[in-house]
Amino acid sequence: MKEKVFVLDANVLLHDPEAIFKFPRHEIAIPVTVLEELDKLKRTPGELGRNARAAIRELAALKGMGKGDLHKGVTLQNEATVRILIEMKTDFSDSLAMTINDNKIVMAAYYLFEQGKKVVFVSKDFAARVKAEAIGLETEDYENLKFNYETLSTGIRHIELEKNLIDHFYKDGHLTIPGMQFRPNEYGILSSQEHSSAVSRFDMPTNQLVPLVKIPTMWGIKPRNVEQKCAMDALLRDDCKLVTLLGPAGTGKTLLALACGLRKVFDEGLYTKILVSRPIVPLGRDIGYLPGTKEEKLSSWMQPIFDNLELLCASLGNEPTDTLRWVLDSKKIEMEAVTYIRGRSLPKMFIIIDEAQNLTPHEIKTIISRAGDGTKVVLAGDPTQIDNPYLDKDSNGLTYTVGKFNNSNLHSHVYLEKTERSELAAQATEFM
Repeated sequence: MKEKVFVLDANVLLHDPEAIFKFPRHEIAIPVTVLEELDKLKRTPGELGRNARAAIRELAALKGMGKGDLHKGVTLQNEATVRILIEMKTDFSDSLAMTINDNKIVMAAYYLFEQGKKVVFVSKDFAARVKAEAIGLETEDYENLKFNYETLSTGIRHIELEKNLIDHFYKDGHLTIPGMQFRPNEYGILSSQEHSSAVSRFDMPTNQLVPLVKIPTMWGIKPRNVEQKCAMDALLRDDCKLVTLLGPAGTGKTLLALACGLRKVFDEGLYTKILVSRPIVPLGRDIGYLPGTKEEKLSSWMQPIFDNLELLCASLGNEPTDTLRWVLDSKKIEMEAVTYIRGRSLPKMFIIIDEAQNLTPHEIKTIISRAGDGTKVVLAGDPTQIDNPYLDKDSNGLTYTVGKFNNSNLHSHVYLEKTERSELAAQATEFM
C-alpha cells in the first residue's frame, strides 16, 4: 500500500502553525509557493502575521529537531518526514493560470501525483480543494482543530420525573437521580405529568442536582425564559470561570453577559473591570488600517456593545446618557481589540468576547490563557454565522472550546434558542 503524502496549503499553516507535527508517520510536502505566501504575510499586523511568523519559525527549526535535508526531507520525532517541494506541474496552464498562487500549490501537489505518490491535498480553501479534485487529486479539509458542532450539548436537559421527587427537590434543596449521568454544570429542567416543574444544575462535587442561584433584576434586566435563567446562573456563579453562550441573534447572549458583568463589577465589586472584545473580521483587515486614535478605531466595531450598554442604562429609569457617561467615566469598562489581548495578564476581570465564532482555536486559547487569578471569561456567538473565510461551524474557536471543555468543572455552557429581541427578529431567525 502506498504511503500518503500530505501537501499542505498556506491557509493550513496560518490556521495552525504547528500543523506539520499533526501527521505522524506520514510524508508532509510544503510547496515553495506556500513559503512565499508566509513570507509575504509575516509582517501583517494581528493574528495572521503572528501565525505566519510562527509557521516560518517551525520550518526553520526543523533541522534541529530531526535528521535530513529540508529539500530531501527532515525526519521528525513522530516519524513524519517534512520537505519543501520546489517542483510543480505546468501542463494545466491553459485552464489554471500559473500567476495565481493557489494554482501553483495545486500543481505542486499534482507533480507528486504524477510521480506515482498517493497525494492528499490539505486546504481550508474550498475553491482550492475543488480545483484539486477536478484534476484527480484526493483532498481534505484540515480537521485537527475541529469539533463537530452537531454533537455539542445544549447544556440544558429536559427530565420527566414523578411529582414527589420534584417536591423533595424543593424541600431538601438537592436531588440525586440514580443511574443518570450529567456533565459538569449541566442544567436540568424537571417536570412531571402533574405540571410540577423546577430548574436545576448538576453540581459535580456533590453529584447532585441543586437549585440555581437567586437571580435578581440587574440593571433593569431579568430572564425572559428558562434558557436565559440558566445562562444568568452561569454568569453570576463565581466558581464558574468559563462560560460559553451559543445561539442565534436576538437571544440575549451579549446583553445578559453585560448585565451580569455590570452587577459583578459595579454592584458587588468582585471584579476590577469588564473587558469587552470583538474580533475585527468583516473588513478583512487589522484595526490599524482605520483612521483615528485607537478609541476612534474601536468605536465603530464596538457599537453593538454601546447599544447594549445604552439599553441597560436606560432600563434603570434615570437619564440614560448621564448613566452611560458615568459608567464609561468610571474606567471600569474597557473595550479592546482581540489582537491586542495577546501578551497581557488579566487578573480579576470579567472578560466578554462577543462574536467569538469568528476566532480560531488558537486565538481563543490565547484569550483564555491570558486570564489571571480571579478572572471570568465569557465567550458568546453563533457558530452558524461566520464571517472568517477559513472557518466553519466545526473549526471555529467557539465550537472547539465548548467541545474541549465539555467535562471541565470550571466551564458552563448554555445554548439559547428563543429569540427575545422582537417578534420580527424571531420570525427572521425562523423563516430566513
